[in-house]
Amino acid sequence: MSAFNAMIIGSLVGVIGTGLGGAATYFFKNPSARFFSGIMGTAAGLMLSIVVFDLLPHAFDIAGLTLGTIGILIGAILISFFDMIIENMDITGGFIKEGVLLGIAIALHNFPEGLAVGSGFMVSQSLGINIALVITLHDFPEGLAMATPFSAGGIPPYKNVIYTVLAGIPTGIGALIGVLTGGISPYFIGLNLGIAGGAMLYVTCGDVIPEARNIYKGKISILGMILGFIGGIIITKYL
Repeated sequence: MSAFNAMIIGSLVGVIGTGLGGAATYFFKNPSARFFSGIMGTAAGLMLSIVVFDLLPHAFDIAGLTLGTIGILIGAILISFFDMIIENMDITGGFIKEGVLLGIAIALHNFPEGLAVGSGFMVSQSLGINIALVITLHDFPEGLAMATPFSAGGIPPYKNVIYTVLAGIPTGIGALIGVLTGGISPYFIGLNLGIAGGAMLYVTCGDVIPEARNIYKGKISILGMILGFIGGIIITKYL
């Protein structure tokens, strides 16, 4: 796959996923905690399943256990660093400021997701499609999470769509880098897959799952995770 095509696909993945989340504010002005928790849990299950059964096994097959594991650690450490920066920002400035900070966090998280898409396509079309599909589904609740405080702060839905689309653009940049570095050596593909896997594991386990549980204390997020995990297995097996 050409670098240009990878960038286009990566951009579409991020833009469509987060953009649909922003567009949802046309229908969900203030989504219920139960709904939000369930959809975030489902997204978390999908992500975990694809990372564990598809992305990381390819990383280990291509680069070996040691280099793949190093990639996981690098990805987790990088996202941890950015998370610390975001956590140190003041989020007491009202709905609009909270939406802006969420947008920054989502944009940072979208980069390694794009890296996974680009590196996945360097391995095979099926792996690239699997990762792209799951990330698109995963980005929907992220876009909704970003757009909800904007909506509460009086931002009209069409602007929510624009802002969430902008947050999805880094996915295309990550996909481009995944293809360019993957073209250097197969080991770079495996390393990139490991880095993307580590980053996605950190985001899913450190951010998405705890947030899904905190939003609503019921069992809906757990059931969503299980259904999402099963869905990821089906996607991995049949796509």
